[in-house]
Amino acid sequence: MNRLEQIIPTGIIAAVGIWVAWVSYTQQPSEAFLFPRIFSGVFVALSLWTLIEAILGKGAKGSGLSVSMVKNFAPGVIIMVIYLFWAAKFFGFYTATTVTFFILLSLYDPASHNELKSWGKRALITVCFIAVMYGLFAKLLRVYTPREIFF
Repeated sequence: MNRLEQIIPTGIIAAVGIWVAWVSYTQQPSEAFLFPRIFSGVFVALSLWTLIEAILGKGAKGSGLSVSMVKNFAPGVIIMVIYLFWAAKFFGFYTATTVTFFILLSLYDPASHNELKSWGKRALITVCFIAVMYGLFAKLLRVYTPREIFF
């Protein structure tokens, strides 16, 4: 495997991690960003470790990303970028998260899209996921959520 095939994706992930850490450490009030700061710090450390291994040639495991793999996950990446940079602010955090999760689940779920039962299952999974997210972040961790949390 070409070393560059390892360096480019790990470099992109490390850059995203550094950006998320920078944003979380520059936002106020600082108490509201405690969880993102901890999470982003760990994310940066692990991504930089992986990047260093890729640069040194120690991380060359697997066969890299094929064109078909990129085609499979590209729609999900596009949906997540729309969610991160537009939908969460426009629709509100929990509303946008619900819609985005349901779309991603429907996109990647191998169950038939012609059966009502599979759509009900997707809806139930989405409701349970959002309930867990709300309970975890708003109630247990008391993480700051955007003011427009629902709409």
